[in-house]
Amino acid sequence: MVHVDEQRYARSLVLPGFGPDAQTRLGDARVLVIGAGGLGSTVIPALAAAGVGTLGILDDDVVEPSNLARQTIHTTADVGRSKARSAADRVLALNPAVTVVVHEERLETSNVLELFEEYDLVVDGSDGVDTRYLANDAAVLIGVPLVWGSVAQYDGIVGVAWAERGPHYRDLYPDPPQDVLTCEAGGVLPTLVATVGSLMATEALKIITGVGEPLLGRAVVVDALRGTFREVAYERAPFVDRDPISTNADPGASSPFPLVDESGAPRPPRGITNGGRPVVTVAETITSTELAKRIAPGVERDFELVDVREPWEAQIVQLPESRLVPLGTIPYADFDPDVPVILYCHHGVRSEQALRILAARGITVSHLEGGIDAFQREADPSLPTY
Repeated sequence: MVHVDEQRYARSLVLPGFGPDAQTRLGDARVLVIGAGGLGSTVIPALAAAGVGTLGILDDDVVEPSNLARQTIHTTADVGRSKARSAADRVLALNPAVTVVVHEERLETSNVLELFEEYDLVVDGSDGVDTRYLANDAAVLIGVPLVWGSVAQYDGIVGVAWAERGPHYRDLYPDPPQDVLTCEAGGVLPTLVATVGSLMATEALKIITGVGEPLLGRAVVVDALRGTFREVAYERAPFVDRDPISTNADPGASSPFPLVDESGAPRPPRGITNGGRPVVTVAETITSTELAKRIAPGVERDFELVDVREPWEAQIVQLPESRLVPLGTIPYADFDPDVPVILYCHHGVRSEQALRILAARGITVSHLEGGIDAFQREADPSLPTY
């Protein structure tokens, strides 16, 4: 049990339901933060200042000038330095009582389980989809709670994965999406990472101290342009094509993917192929303007409109009279072969993948060019964005 510095933590100690017990739990806690970039720049100092006793910082990258607008834990003098070590120096300057463990490495199948076993809680502030799924799967296996968050352009999302007490990340996103924009490709509003990072740090403090209700089975979606916060509820989802999470990964693998099944074999590729080549080589598309005319009120439909996004996305916005069939379940879904299908997703990437699968089954199919994002811009600006 650690000694509580009553002067340093005076404002926390007077909180209703908090007090010395909660502060002691923070001092005893061991937390690993994945990523010392944009989200980590808020999460790491927030946890250190709050009194987390041991803080692990994992990042194999170095500070670059393009980082400084949003990764405020680093300074101009840190350019070229290890992000993990730069962040560690900032932590010790802020709260010398914190024990900082620096992990200058990438999270991979070969090290993830051993790393997670050293900590009571993991906070994933990484900017890679593969790392996010690897962190979730390892947290499920180890039994450690995981706070996750991500940002892209003007939007962010935060949640908690804790398989022993509720849903985890794969219940919201069963499979890695293919149309996620990286910060490098799509940009990100600098202040948004601070907003999302603060929410992530708050979730970590709640889990450690037992104060409040963690975001279990709930995700908070942030729209920075509109200044809105939405809550999306989700439950354990036994998707029929979900591979079991297994420890049978190749210990020498240099990348977290592919995931493996219980036999140790790599996850089979999604979709139907012919000798390794896609059956469909040219995607049939429909523009937002064309689709708007075909789904206008009073127009009789001679096709089925199918949304291949995830359930939480459909809760935010969905085209009228469309059927939700997430991409991961497309190979197993029933379709009338005599009825043409029009598919859509967020940006058009997932719907093109679904098109190839359905076309290989002989179904007449096309997909919305640019996805619902383009539809909102070009055909119906009144639709909510995310």
